[in-house]
Amino acid sequence: MILENMIRKEVKEMPPSGIRKFFDIVNEMEDVISLGVGEPDFVTPWNIREAGIYSLEQGDTHYSSNAGFIELREEIAKYLKRRFDLSYNPSDEILVTVGGSEGIDIALRALVGPGDEVLIPEPSFVAYKGCTTFTGAKANVLELKVENDFKLTADELEEAITEKTKVVIIPFPNNPTGAIMTREELKPIVEVLKKKDVIVISDEIYAELTYNKEHVSIASFPEIKDKTLVINGFSKAYAMTGWRLGYACGNKVLIDAMKKIHQYAIMCSPTTAQFAAIEALRNGDESVSEMVKEYNRRRRVLVDGFRKLGFECFEPLGAFYVFPCIKSTGLSSEEFCEKLLLKEKVLAVPGNAFGDCGEGFIRACYASSMENIYEALRRIERFVKEGF
Repeated sequence: MILENMIRKEVKEMPPSGIRKFFDIVNEMEDVISLGVGEPDFVTPWNIREAGIYSLEQGDTHYSSNAGFIELREEIAKYLKRRFDLSYNPSDEILVTVGGSEGIDIALRALVGPGDEVLIPEPSFVAYKGCTTFTGAKANVLELKVENDFKLTADELEEAITEKTKVVIIPFPNNPTGAIMTREELKPIVEVLKKKDVIVISDEIYAELTYNKEHVSIASFPEIKDKTLVINGFSKAYAMTGWRLGYACGNKVLIDAMKKIHQYAIMCSPTTAQFAAIEALRNGDESVSEMVKEYNRRRRVLVDGFRKLGFECFEPLGAFYVFPCIKSTGLSSEEFCEKLLLKEKVLAVPGNAFGDCGEGFIRACYASSMENIYEALRRIERFVKEGF
C-alpha cells in the first residue's frame, strides 16, 4: 500500500500556508524583529488569567455542555448586545468553539459540500479557502481592490454570486489589509444579499480592534440576520490566543447543525478557558481599551514609516496590520520578504499568502513593541537604500 495514495486529493493538493515558510526560517535565526505573527504581544490581563487559575484550584476540570457553559453564553449575549446591538438567545443561538477558526470550519462543514461554491473576498485569512476546499466545495475568489481601500462593493458582490454560491464570507475588519466596512458601506451589500439564497459567515474576530470608527456587524441588519452566522472570539481583543476560545452566533437551525459536528468532533471547548472568558466579558473592557489605544499609536507610526520610505500604504482602520505596496521595488512579495528577512532580520509576510491578488503587497503586524517597530523601520530603510 502506498500511503500517499490514501490521502484525499483535496488535502494532498492544498499547499501549506504561505506564512509558515518564513516562520520556519525565523526559528533558525537570532535577533529577528517579527512583524509577521498575527497575535497580540500583550499577555492575557491578570484578572482573566487569575479566573482560569482559580477554576483549576477549585477542581473545575470536567466537561461543560457541548455548547459551552450557559454562564459564558449569557455573558456573550450581553456583550454582543452592549457593544454591537446584536440579540441572541444564549440557550440555543450561541455555540462556544475552540477559537474562531473552529467556528469557521464547522460552519462550512455544516453548510457546503461537493457541487457548492463559497464566495471568499481576498486578500483575507488563509483558513477560508483551506476549510472550504476540505469540504469538497469550490472556493470562488472575489478580489478586493486597493483603489477601493480593499472594501467589498455591491456591484462586485452581485457579479460574483452564482447559482451554486451557498455561502458568502464577510471578512471585516480584515486580515491582512486592516480594511473595515461602515454601516453606510454595508447597506448596499445587504441589499444584494437579502435577495439571494445564501448564508453569510461574518468573521468579526477583530471587531474590538477598530480605530476612529466603531465596528458594525452585518448581522445588525434585520433583513439578513437569520441567514448570518457571526464568528468571534477572545484571541485578539483580550490577548488570549493560546487559550483557544471563540464562539458562533446565529439562527437556532444553523447553530444546531454546527453543534452536531462540534459534539462529535470536539465534545466541548476547554473549560479553564471558558471560566477565564467569563471574567474577560464581565471585567475586561478597560484592558481592551488600553490595548486598542496602544495599537493605534503603533498603527500611525508604522503607516507613516512606510510612507516616508516611499511605499504606498492605505490607512488601515481595523485589526493590527498594515498592507503596504512594494511593487515599486521590482521584487515579488515573496522575494521582498525573503531578502528583508535574510539581510536585515525583519519578518513580514508576503501579501500573496492571503490570496493571489495580494501579490505586490506585504503584511506587517504592529502587535509588537514601539521599540521593535522603530528598529524594524530603520532596518527596512537601510534595506531599501542599499538596493535590496
